[in-house]
Amino acid sequence: MSKGVLVNAYPSIAEHGIVGDLQTAALVSAAGTIDWWCTPRFDSPSVFASLLDSERGGFCRLAVDSAVENAAVRQLYMPDTAILVTRFMAPDGVGEVGDFMDPITDPVATDRHRLVRVVRVVRGTLPFTLVCRPRFDYGRGSHQLEMVDDRAAVFHGPGTDLHLQVTDPVTLESDDGDITARFTLSEGQTAVVALTSMASGGSAPAHPGRDDTAADLERCRSFWQSWLRSSKYRGRWRDMVNRSAITLKLLTYAPSGAPIAAATMGLPEQVGGERNWDYRYTWIRDASLSVRALIDLGFTEEAYAFRRWLRDRLDAGDTASGEPLQIMYRIDGDPRLEEEVLDHLEGYRGSAPVRVGNAAADQIQLDIYGEAADALAQSPDIGGIWGWRSFANLTDWLAEHWDRPDEGIWETRGGQQEFTYSRLMTWVAFDRGVRLATDFSRPANIARWTQARDEVFSQIVERGWSSKRQAFVQHYATDVLDASLLLMPRMGFLSPKDPAWLSTLDAMDDELVSDSLVYRYDPEASPDGLRGVEGTFNLCSFLYVEALARAGRLAQARYAFDKMLTYANHVGLFAEEIGPSGEQLGNFPQAFTHLALVAAAMALDEQLDRAEAQPAAMSG
Repeated sequence: MSKGVLVNAYPSIAEHGIVGDLQTAALVSAAGTIDWWCTPRFDSPSVFASLLDSERGGFCRLAVDSAVENAAVRQLYMPDTAILVTRFMAPDGVGEVGDFMDPITDPVATDRHRLVRVVRVVRGTLPFTLVCRPRFDYGRGSHQLEMVDDRAAVFHGPGTDLHLQVTDPVTLESDDGDITARFTLSEGQTAVVALTSMASGGSAPAHPGRDDTAADLERCRSFWQSWLRSSKYRGRWRDMVNRSAITLKLLTYAPSGAPIAAATMGLPEQVGGERNWDYRYTWIRDASLSVRALIDLGFTEEAYAFRRWLRDRLDAGDTASGEPLQIMYRIDGDPRLEEEVLDHLEGYRGSAPVRVGNAAADQIQLDIYGEAADALAQSPDIGGIWGWRSFANLTDWLAEHWDRPDEGIWETRGGQQEFTYSRLMTWVAFDRGVRLATDFSRPANIARWTQARDEVFSQIVERGWSSKRQAFVQHYATDVLDASLLLMPRMGFLSPKDPAWLSTLDAMDDELVSDSLVYRYDPEASPDGLRGVEGTFNLCSFLYVEALARAGRLAQARYAFDKMLTYANHVGLFAEEIGPSGEQLGNFPQAFTHLALVAAAMALDEQLDRAEAQPAAMSG
């Protein structure tokens, strides 16, 4: 819920909703401004990026005129859809802007993407202002404005054209290379503003008509509600779980089946700090966990698509690190993610440097093999005989290469260590391999995989356990705790009620948990090579809820979960972290957070249902 100022140079990260067409996505602020849109793909250069530089980034604002006094703003999604509605309520009238992108269901990449903004007044009369100021290539590219007529204009940028088309009573005016328009609507009146991006020189899109736009809107609504009906979730938190599922779907690139970590780049983990990364890529870890969450909800099509993408990566063998798998790729599988600093951009509220690309791509993080194996193991046939061959070859390789230091799950830049979580996930890879080979009679070196699995288990117990802390620790050379180990019970390494695990959970309670919010680790005790501090990590906070639930601490788990939900923004979305004042920090929306929310809700529902059934069974 948002009130007050309609125009803010840097709205809070949380003051946004997301719309998308399954190939690209845009953020719309609660003031009606599109301040982030990269096209034609999630990882393409931006057309609008005022979220990273209010002057140079570019934006498209469609809102009640700033002269309207005492206007309040409310933003919501149409139920169970990705159609975002921003409502403006003023003494003289009530109006709303509906933003949507029609999902591209054909899994073929296209350079044409249309973002439609429908503005209407439902009570009284309201004046509106449209300002469109694209800034191509992260604000580095110039553009030429072509006025087609007073209802259409084209911004010709480097390699990309952006068509702006409107219906009456909107009249476009040139404004020093940009576009402005002022218009008034009365009760029952509607206007359409359509933004279409395409490769330079393409044929102009059809001009939007009200009837055609209404049909597009209905098709978009029907798509999302139909897709969501496949969900098996019928638990206590359906609204939040449904919103998380839609968000995970929005963050999946349909042509390849590859989920991205977040829709944005450069949003800070600490405002004014240097922890500003590009998350518009496919991490093996994040994607595998996202797919598992969708599988658990019943969305199998997404699982099959990702499995094909992952098998292609295994077969290609093209990595910057020299490993069989790279920790992240571009959404089309390209392993090249050279990191570049965009020093012409101010950064969100001065948070510099702004980075595009990600230098962590060549890090060695052994845990990815376990997450990939766990995701593949959710499908019994693991991709047929060719999929099995790729998986078996990978597991054979891992049996010879698992016992090495690496950079760990958090991609710290403080040097390699023997991280306990990395060892845990190699154990998962061997465990899933042995189970699949046994259950489905697949050819495999089961004896070697079993031996490796047991060696990893013994090593973790002997070297990853701290007698001093009575807990499993971050890596073998420290007593520092690490919240990634909250996944130990879910992955089946030990029972959620094992005394060693309960002791570890207690230690995390004392050191990493702050009023249900969980830090990843203590960077002062375990330097990560970066300056500054960060907030609590939402993924870990939801993993904590899941671990509490599985440990039987249901009252504590439910209270922690309900408190975590209060940190969601006004439309149910989460960024990566929560700051000291409860603000959302980091890239947005974050797939890690939403997949962990789904897992926590499902685990908590399961345990609550079981607990509620026990008294009835005893009384019977």
